[in-house]
Amino acid sequence: MAYDFDLYVIGAGSGGVRAARFAAGFGAKVAVAESRYLGGTCVNVGCVPKKLLVYGAHYAEDFEQASGFGWSLGEASFDWATLIANKDREINRLNGIYRNLLVNSGVTLHEGHARLTGPNEVEINGQRFTAKNILIATGGWPQIPEIPGHEHAIGSNEAFFLKELPKRVLVVGGGYIAVEFAGIFHGLGAQTSLLYRGDLFLRGFDGAVRKHLQEELIKRGLDLQFNADIARIDKQADGSLKATLKDGRVLEADCVFYATGRRPMLDNLGLEHTGVKLDKRGFVEVDELYQTAEPSILAIGDVIGRVQLTPVALAEGMAVARRLFKPERYRPVDYAMIPTAVFSLPNIGTVGLSEEQARADGHNVQIFESRFRPMKLTLTECQERTLMKLVVDADTDKVLGCHMVGPDAGEIVQGLAIALKAGATKQHFDETIGVHPTAAEEFVTMRTPVAD
Repeated sequence: MAYDFDLYVIGAGSGGVRAARFAAGFGAKVAVAESRYLGGTCVNVGCVPKKLLVYGAHYAEDFEQASGFGWSLGEASFDWATLIANKDREINRLNGIYRNLLVNSGVTLHEGHARLTGPNEVEINGQRFTAKNILIATGGWPQIPEIPGHEHAIGSNEAFFLKELPKRVLVVGGGYIAVEFAGIFHGLGAQTSLLYRGDLFLRGFDGAVRKHLQEELIKRGLDLQFNADIARIDKQADGSLKATLKDGRVLEADCVFYATGRRPMLDNLGLEHTGVKLDKRGFVEVDELYQTAEPSILAIGDVIGRVQLTPVALAEGMAVARRLFKPERYRPVDYAMIPTAVFSLPNIGTVGLSEEQARADGHNVQIFESRFRPMKLTLTECQERTLMKLVVDADTDKVLGCHMVGPDAGEIVQGLAIALKAGATKQHFDETIGVHPTAAEEFVTMRTPVAD
């Protein structure tokens, strides 16, 4: 059978665009459908604008610390509208880049909501197209619990487009998005409380990292409330919000921001016309080749619920394109040793196993840890401390995990991820000469293991 396209991609986010571009580069006839914005979550309402807001929030500390270096500044003031307008301009620029990347690669771009009408057929804007392969790359969507008054709360999508900075914010959640936005709102001057229903945020991260970040956020004056959850939200006559907690306490705010998870974006996708199956969490079920139960339909990225990170979606998109259209260059995605950063204030950078994971996996573990005040802060009143930690297998000397809380943690851990991916041992770290004076050199000067 002759098809209109060799590959039809639904979703022009990071993974979908990567798969489409490279498939077209390999000679395939490719189309991409997008109903919202080119670049997906990351570019529009995710990592890119979020980090721009993190940069903005960090300036408050920079101004405060400048006097220690001889700078006398007038009273600083912040304008939310300027930050959001400049952020929007940059995102629009990136949207244009994504459009050019697709069009210049020879990909046909369909702007509208695509819906599956069969295993090899897509309907969009009243037209139907056939494809030998269809790739679902529709990403995820913030999920707000349906408590009474949930309509008064916002998620991460809306946070990027607030008309003004709220004076009082309740951030609800314990994952990285909640921690990051709590830091953003607090750093920009809002009275901010972070509520989490568990004992401590960032479940799954190394225990020392979680505890250290808690201590640093408390030093900064961020209100952390653990074992706390909202039962209902009521809007007051003056427009403010009253949040009643499950323990009966009442908190007042101008904004309630939920970061309590994301769901796969499968709305009106037409999966019922195919054999595609969902797993017990509601994500699209795929095998190791990203094929669904319908052989002609594949899925990658956040919609499959594996590792929900932009670079992982990019790698998955590349793997699909190569396997389908350049099999001699195909190699599977390796999910081991994926580095990641949390752009909290201070930042977290991590790669490999946490101490808890390493012990659970049966490793005979040695821990190397350093906590210190960064050199930049020695001329200031700031008492922030940096944490660096290595998790080492005592039997093989292999470094199993590397963790950091402090300035530029993500930048530093990216380089160390290469070393861990290559199988570096603690001896390799010890024999590496440090760059002095830097914080990063601490990773190669830790000699004495922490007492067990």
